[in-house]
Amino acid sequence: MAHSSATPEPDKSRVRILQAAIREFSEHGLAGARTSAIAAAAQVNKALLYYYFRDKEALYGAALEAVATSVAESALAVLDMKCSAGERLLRFVLQHFDRILSQQGFQALMQQEMVRFRDGQSGAMSILAKKAFEPMFHRAEQIVQEGIRAGELCRVDHMQIMYAALGANVFYFLSSPMLRLMMSVDPLEGSAIAERRRLSMEFLGQAIFTDRRHGAQLARHVLATMPVPEHAFQEKKTA
Repeated sequence: MAHSSATPEPDKSRVRILQAAIREFSEHGLAGARTSAIAAAAQVNKALLYYYFRDKEALYGAALEAVATSVAESALAVLDMKCSAGERLLRFVLQHFDRILSQQGFQALMQQEMVRFRDGQSGAMSILAKKAFEPMFHRAEQIVQEGIRAGELCRVDHMQIMYAALGANVFYFLSSPMLRLMMSVDPLEGSAIAERRRLSMEFLGQAIFTDRRHGAQLARHVLATMPVPEHAFQEKKTA
């Protein structure tokens, strides 16, 4: 008899619970989230939810770890591609932009957890840092240093390159409510997003590469092969 490669039903239930938990926690926070709503959205009963997770706090931690691990794995896959360090960095930065745009649940969870961590209430942040974000951060750091040693990237402080590249993405989305009030366009509207992605890549191609022509070519290539994710505006449309 052939063995099925399908995920066992209990594991599917656990995945559905985690997916529903990510949505519920991102919308309502740990205090406001209801396990009954999570169970209903996952199409399971509360007894099964508590079979997998002893309480709401444990479910919250598991949801955070699941989404952070998935993000880190996707980023590491880009950082380990078979291309130059400069191209990998551009792809990593564009993927980071697209992740903020399209994975709103993850962004909301991390913002909430940063507040909890600041207030001394988070037990999950140190775990996430070690298991998910530290490997991704150190790999990106190595890529930048590799590009500098090879002469592809400008010989400047490697952390400044990372701050400039990733910090610009974060600031764009954090400032979008204020920009919406000051500008005649919505910074998160489709054409504005496409334009910001293009301009971001063009800037990095000119700013951090020793050979600007090479940087510009790489920026165009990366943009051509990494279109805006199809699901990027799904949450916005259905909200």
